[in-house]
Amino acid sequence: MTPVLTLLLRLSGAIDALNARVGRAASSLVLVAVLISAGNALIRYVFDASSNAWLEVQWYLFSAVFLLCAGYTLLQGEHIRIDIVFDRLPPRTRAWVDIAGTVVFLLPVSLLLMVLSWPGLVESIVRGEVSGDAGGLVRWPARMLMPVGFLLLSLQGASEIIKRAAFLKGRIADPSGTRTAPLPAGDRD
Repeated sequence: MTPVLTLLLRLSGAIDALNARVGRAASSLVLVAVLISAGNALIRYVFDASSNAWLEVQWYLFSAVFLLCAGYTLLQGEHIRIDIVFDRLPPRTRAWVDIAGTVVFLLPVSLLLMVLSWPGLVESIVRGEVSGDAGGLVRWPARMLMPVGFLLLSLQGASEIIKRAAFLKGRIADPSGTRTAPLPAGDRD
């Protein structure tokens, strides 16, 4: 294996490990959000009281799960695609489809959203933005989730390109997982 490919595969492994760690940690926030939601509902119906801060914490937690788990979802191959078609393609064709989709759609959109969300985060920090609701929370932590989440997604997209390219060069096994249709004779390596 060439030194460049070896280095790229190490980088890919580091990105995968980062997104796996962040994804597992962020997915645990679902339970916290559900408990806070249940607590809010209980307090509202039993004591006829409510707290905007706790409602906003729920919103922040659900946002964190959605945005911070996007890269992890891509790593796990659980992102949206048309599996009934994709799974029937030969592995090399799947690799090319993944590379093209990542280069043409995923990376431009996720990088654009990351860049466009940055000024809002900076402005929120500089202004000390706070929710307009009574008892609301500071907004910059929620605004930080966008650039961080899309950075993690972009990094995972780059990792997936590296793995697909290494597969196409015959250096690693098929990173897209199991195949459901037999390989045509011309696609066997």
